[in-house]
Amino acid sequence: MKVKSFVFFLIAFFPFLIFSQDVKVDFLKNVQKSGISFYWDPLTSCGLLEKNGHRISFRAGDSFFLQDYKTLVQEDAPSFENGKLVSSQSFFNLAENFFKLQSSEAPYKIGAILIDPGHGGKDPGASSIHVSDGKKIKVVEKDINLKVGLRLRDYLKKAYPEKNILMTRSTDVFLTLSQRTEIANSVKLKENEAILYVSVHVNSSLSEKVTGYEVWYLSPGYRRQVLNSKSVNEDASILPILNSMTEEEYTTESILMAKFIMNGISAQVGALSNSRGIKEEEWFVVRNSKMPSVLIELGFLTNKKEGLLLNDDKYLQKLSLGIYNGLQEFVTNFERTRGFTGN
Repeated sequence: MKVKSFVFFLIAFFPFLIFSQDVKVDFLKNVQKSGISFYWDPLTSCGLLEKNGHRISFRAGDSFFLQDYKTLVQEDAPSFENGKLVSSQSFFNLAENFFKLQSSEAPYKIGAILIDPGHGGKDPGASSIHVSDGKKIKVVEKDINLKVGLRLRDYLKKAYPEKNILMTRSTDVFLTLSQRTEIANSVKLKENEAILYVSVHVNSSLSEKVTGYEVWYLSPGYRRQVLNSKSVNEDASILPILNSMTEEEYTTESILMAKFIMNGISAQVGALSNSRGIKEEEWFVVRNSKMPSVLIELGFLTNKKEGLLLNDDKYLQKLSLGIYNGLQEFVTNFERTRGFTGN
């Protein structure tokens, strides 16, 4: 407080003196000069600065910013003036010093991947009967989900022996939707570790003509409570803001994971099926998981051609490999950038 009083005294009596920390500078120009990567979300007015795998996050106009999503610094964040994003020079000084002090290594990593084969036990999910070569073949969703989930688990375990590869179910048992997300949220992680949640399902339709695979992520319109007061050693009044910023990160990561998985499946199945794209929804099965999460619909078993494909082990292997390749690309991206998953 004494230092600030002294500065205010000098400004009052010596207005011709200029202090660099009070000078407003063009934010984007300073970013370009400093070699810091900048990512901006115009819908939420949130920004991210990234360098050497570390990051600073802020919301325009706030009186603080976050370092690596855990350390809060009381300093005015960049703000808009006359339609331009500006900041104080002191903000950039703090940012540059932070990046200089950090290691260029990338310790943040995926510690666990939880595979959730949908349905099971008394809950078969969707089902359909198709006739092939004079034989009736019943295609059941819970069986397909489990087969793909088990293959995916085996691929991931072989590729990542150091990671915890888990399944909500590895046999034909029934689990409620809340039990599945409780399992996800109870996984123990080390410091600087994250967990991914991948839910596997099969689609159905009243129209037998509908085909294709799709990946869903949680709608940005739905907000979870991903932080609690015990995990934030700051003023409780800013907890909603910190929660919102962390949730934005989860949404970004979920979208990117969905893109990689879609690309992986497409490369494997080729013309055998069609992509229906990435979609957003407030699925209960993923909306309560406090982590990046996606829900994959492998195809429509109500379509005869696709239904028979989903009953074919070779085709399920292609789907499993596609999901695995997508997850592998996401993990590489995540760990290379120390958890910052911008495009």
